[in-house]
Amino acid sequence: MPFLKTAPKLEPLAKQWDEKAQKCGLRHTVFSVDGNEYIGEWLDNMKHGKGTQIWKKPGAIYDGEWKIGKRDGYGTYSVLLPQTNKYTRRYCGEWKDGKKHGYGTYFYSNSAVYEGEWSEGHRSGWGRLYCSNGDIYEGEWMNGLNHGQGVIRFASGNWYEGTWKNGKRNGNGKFYYSNKGQLYEGFWVEGIPKCGTLSDFGRDEAPAPTKYPIPKLHLLAAELVLTEAQARLQILAGDDEQDDHSQVINPLHSYTANNSKIKR
Repeated sequence: MPFLKTAPKLEPLAKQWDEKAQKCGLRHTVFSVDGNEYIGEWLDNMKHGKGTQIWKKPGAIYDGEWKIGKRDGYGTYSVLLPQTNKYTRRYCGEWKDGKKHGYGTYFYSNSAVYEGEWSEGHRSGWGRLYCSNGDIYEGEWMNGLNHGQGVIRFASGNWYEGTWKNGKRNGNGKFYYSNKGQLYEGFWVEGIPKCGTLSDFGRDEAPAPTKYPIPKLHLLAAELVLTEAQARLQILAGDDEQDDHSQVINPLHSYTANNSKIKR
């Protein structure tokens, strides 16, 4: 009986090409139709592991870890400066799902630097911002803005420590006028001090103290007055329909200095 040799079954040509195009493991430079380049590791035709991506159009490079086609893990993102035609670092730190997430450092174009925590591409958590004008903020962030407890030290030497909300001083806080040797302690609304006390603080060491020290005042039920005033401000600050905080009435109707009494 003659032996008949059957021809091997061939897969459709399109499927053969697709299998050959599947990338897995370490590959040399892979070019895309828009001119972008990638060299590194792959898994199931997706960037996965360590690799370097070069974007031609924006002029940027990412060098670091990937997961299922997205930047994930530790990596450095750099941009091309047209004036020098050289790359400079913009972000160095952790990523997740293609966004800055975790701990990292961002270098802004105006020479400001932020180092701290990120969440889904925004400054969130604890972090420190070195501003280009010399100011330094250290504290909590949310969605890219100062939010929570934080301290800002101004280049002038003054500083504020207290509560922030949506990038502005809101709530209880202290402002130190180191140049004058004074301390304001009180309640803030939308970055404006609304109710508090001003006293001398380090006046003898201040470089430009006021001509006279702040006189001592005796206030009847001082704590009660401040508590009532802060309570009214907190109500107004939390009312979405109230947008004019200038209507807040000072509960102190009249006062006289030099050890006098303040009447309500």
